[in-house]
Amino acid sequence: MDWLKSAFDQKYMYNFAWGGRPIIQLPTDMAAFQELVWKTKPDLIIETGIAHGGSLVMSASLLAMIDYCDAVENGGVVDPKTAKRRVLGIDIDIRAHNRAAMEAHPMAAKIDMFEGSSIEEDMIRRVHDYASGFERVLVCLDSNHTHDHVLAELNAYASLATKDSYCLVFDTVIEDLPKNTFPDRLWAPGNNAKTAVHEFLKSHPEFAIDQEINNKLLISAAPDGWLKRIA
Repeated sequence: MDWLKSAFDQKYMYNFAWGGRPIIQLPTDMAAFQELVWKTKPDLIIETGIAHGGSLVMSASLLAMIDYCDAVENGGVVDPKTAKRRVLGIDIDIRAHNRAAMEAHPMAAKIDMFEGSSIEEDMIRRVHDYASGFERVLVCLDSNHTHDHVLAELNAYASLATKDSYCLVFDTVIEDLPKNTFPDRLWAPGNNAKTAVHEFLKSHPEFAIDQEINNKLLISAAPDGWLKRIA
């Protein structure tokens, strides 16, 4: 935990990019995420929290890899403009320069972005409508990390994760870090993504923490945040 505290203090996760876009994640979590995408092979990945868009680009590139592998196995052809697998990102404030960079990115054809609060009723309805035509959905929650906000996101979007897929909740590690780690933020021990996950699981037996991922990562920003839909 001392290492993670130092990593957050030094903004270690800001050192990395995916496909040229800053991703703001720990490399171990990035590796675990690509394992899950390969394992579940979703046709839609929903992400709350966009920032610079690195995670959207990572998701899109992983889905593009699956498209390629499908074409190889089935003797087909990959057309980036018509591939059905998609990534949807939601953020309350998509900065103009980030939107422009994302729209100019080679992976843009696989990415859609909605601007607005992820927990407003109109946005929730819009996302559910968007997801209705997909068969295998993976959900990633990584925006505001307060208890109430994450719990609202879980109640809004976890149900979109299909059986044997996942709802991933990032930055649950806040619960395990010293109180002064985020002095300029509302989240802190006792009020964060992990407390929301534990509250959510009390009434949602269809989800369970994937302890295999928990145990093997050792270094992660999402302990207890790898929620597998089991029913």
